[in-house]
Amino acid sequence: MAVLGNGEAHGACSLLHAAGLGYGASVALDLAVAVRLLDAPSKRTLEDPDGLLKCVLAAWSNAGHPFPQDRSAEELHWAVASKIPPRQGLKSSAAIAVAAIRALADATSIEIEDAETVAIAAQAQIESGVSLTGSIDDAWACATTGWKLIDTQAETIQEGVLLESPGPSSEDWYVLLICRGDREHRPVMDDFVPHTAAFQQALSALQEGRELVALTWNGRAMIGVLGDLDGRKLTNDALMNGARAAGLSGSGSALVIVAPKVSKPTCERLKKFFDSRKDGITVIETTFLSQVSDE
Repeated sequence: MAVLGNGEAHGACSLLHAAGLGYGASVALDLAVAVRLLDAPSKRTLEDPDGLLKCVLAAWSNAGHPFPQDRSAEELHWAVASKIPPRQGLKSSAAIAVAAIRALADATSIEIEDAETVAIAAQAQIESGVSLTGSIDDAWACATTGWKLIDTQAETIQEGVLLESPGPSSEDWYVLLICRGDREHRPVMDDFVPHTAAFQQALSALQEGRELVALTWNGRAMIGVLGDLDGRKLTNDALMNGARAAGLSGSGSALVIVAPKVSKPTCERLKKFFDSRKDGITVIETTFLSQVSDE
């Protein structure tokens, strides 16, 4: 078994769910994903219940790119190593799609720009049914650092970028991910309509450069969309315990809790509070991936 190509990406969390207003934004998180393209099946079982990687191959080919060594799609295989909890709103599908596209580019010695990577990833996610909108904002966040505000109706991927920011500094902010298992169901577009006002608050906050305020407003909106009473209680508990921002990411079920690193007692209190729960919660400590921290 030979490795034909390697690709990497990372996870992200929502600042504005694209299904709410047609505008979306996600911010990069330090949750690594590595994908290898192989010439034979890996010994490890590949979990791809939605057929996303098959759709990546189709989208890659539809974009006019060749497969390595003149192989067919059936002769290509994958291995995935991911630190992103799947199906919890932390952009695991977008990250795997981005990393897989980069592995294909590596295997074929093709220089591919981030915008094209995002376009192919969006097509693969739509075809596999893992996204309502193509998750263009998610793919940007998984492929680059910081965040971009995206118009999902724009004619091109480049024209869709309305605003961009280096994102919150990893040196300043402590991030806890409260993982509660696989989401129970995916919302449909009609579920978002009653919560337009909260999504508008998140959009306004992003336009003003207040990304953590947007995270909280978007999280409130998504809790309403999903009817997630436990999520509402947990985010309220986090804010009562000193979090600067708290909200549901994606379509759930993970919650993102943010606190200033300078306040060590607050960070320790939040970690202890969620670690002490015995109801199936897993707590992950991570950081934002900002352009500032990269530099």
